[in-house]
Amino acid sequence: MTQRSPLYQLHDGLGARFTDFGGWEMPVRYGAVLDEHRAVRNHVGWFDVSHLGRFTCRGAGAVPTLSRLFSNNVDKLEPGRTHYTMMLNENGGVLDDLLIWRWEDDEFWVLPNAANHDMVLAAVAGEPDVEVEDLRPTTVMIAVQGPKGPETLAEIVGGAPKRFGTTRLDIDGDEIAMAGTGYTGERGGELVVPLSRADSIAEQLTSVGAVPCGLAARDTLRLEAGLPLWGQDLDPEHTPLEAGLGFAVDWDHDFVGKTALETQRDNGLARHLVGFRLADRGIPREGYPMRTPDGAEGIVTSGNVSPMIDDAIGMGYLSPIHHRDEIEIEIRGRWVPARRASPPFHR
Repeated sequence: MTQRSPLYQLHDGLGARFTDFGGWEMPVRYGAVLDEHRAVRNHVGWFDVSHLGRFTCRGAGAVPTLSRLFSNNVDKLEPGRTHYTMMLNENGGVLDDLLIWRWEDDEFWVLPNAANHDMVLAAVAGEPDVEVEDLRPTTVMIAVQGPKGPETLAEIVGGAPKRFGTTRLDIDGDEIAMAGTGYTGERGGELVVPLSRADSIAEQLTSVGAVPCGLAARDTLRLEAGLPLWGQDLDPEHTPLEAGLGFAVDWDHDFVGKTALETQRDNGLARHLVGFRLADRGIPREGYPMRTPDGAEGIVTSGNVSPMIDDAIGMGYLSPIHHRDEIEIEIRGRWVPARRASPPFHR
């Protein structure tokens, strides 16, 4: 059954158009996606991201559990910090990419993708000496993003987290948890607030000039910043090393998929994720073929027009590894020239 955010009525009143995302009916846009995108790049916007997974993990088994199940090493994560990590299969493929917030030595929040929330929660809950609590039924999650993000957060809730830092604030007896994270490449943070406080905070954000933004703008922003999307740029058939995300792999601990990644690291990659910018008109879509003059072939995983540079950009996997800049994308039967580009594309 499709779920709705507790902020659904507020979104409806703001003129939102909705879409299904991970089993949730969420705002896809309010007005023009371009306006929402530029508001985040130039000023500040807010997103309802209550569809995203979030649950607590506590107890004596929390550190060994999260260390074994995820590629990054929570034993090195200090309380008050958050990091990016991945759940892998035995072949090193990405089952999910997610964030972990560490509050205390044995208290963590785990934040998977919306579609993978139940799977990740079940895997953690199945380990010994841990207690988990699903936070989605009792909270709303709001992302505040943009150059004015930190000062907007400070105005609304009385503080702003440092980049990849976590903090908890008390507002009239309600606990507001937040981290200096996001999915747009901009400053700001993500808030987790109790249901009783959610409408008030969302209304205050709008009243001080933060633009309500939908998932369409969130997607163009993350692509422009070169941030991968699970289910497109990441999936169980591709590894973090192939995706260029080796920073999320800590080799100093044992985790599911480590042996496969070590073999791949030692033997070399057969394919890799590359960014590109079209040199001609066209929009590269997921699934479009790619090729290079030296014989590499592949598939586009994400592509669109960048609102900030007004050129088409994208990412895709190429095999074998190549080092030339020239790429071609097949768009509606025509091979369109492109060149490799390193994200963030708009900078």
